Amino acid sequence: MLKIIMPPIHREGHLFIAIAVVVTLIGMAVEEWLGFAFLVITVWMVYFFRDPDRVTPDRAGLIVAPGDGKICLVEKAYLPKELVGDVSEEVWRVSIFLNVFNVHVNRVPIAGQITALHYHPGKFFNASLDKASEENERQLALVETVDGKKIGFVQIAGLVARRIVCQLQEGMPVKTGERYGIIRFGSRVDVYLPKGVEPLVAVGQTTVGGETVLADLVSEESKRGGREH
Repeated sequence: MLKIIMPPIHREGHLFIAIAVVVTLIGMAVEEWLGFAFLVITVWMVYFFRDPDRVTPDRAGLIVAPGDGKICLVEKAYLPKELVGDVSEEVWRVSIFLNVFNVHVNRVPIAGQITALHYHPGKFFNASLDKASEENERQLALVETVDGKKIGFVQIAGLVARRIVCQLQEGMPVKTGERYGIIRFGSRVDVYLPKGVEPLVAVGQTTVGGETVLADLVSEESKRGGREH
């Protein structure tokens, strides 16, 4: 029950929370109202850096959401040339916007081996905008499945975010849904599906990192739409 009420905290948040606690205590000593104001910030810090466990579907071929949030774009795009060079074909790109209240721990979308990584310094536009994929600071990764399918996934810094943490290394084997990084504070994640694979989600849909299925490599289902009720 305690784990449900208060999930574990990601290690990237320990320093921030410790600083917030110290500032809160100092604020309390100066002015009570100031201390309570910093207490609210401290509680939010704890909430932001929460790292709950997830139940990942384990059937081969499923591509899961790398983060919690809302799908802001589903469109055709080219795999970033930083990952595959200039040889690329249009594929479906699914973009998930993470606001400051979402869990920001990122998860691997599918099992395989990391074959390429690239960090790109950039700007800090609102992560929900289309140009964020090309102009914002971002960390790109490419995973190749056992049957040779290549899936790109990208951490993108947003208007507030100022640090991307990625724990992947080239050649590293990864499992579907395992944690691989975090973005502070408000951001976006993109997933590039393999050629011929249709997205099974729609714009506006809420995702749960490591659980929501974005696509299925073995399914022949057509692109899925959606409507708001």
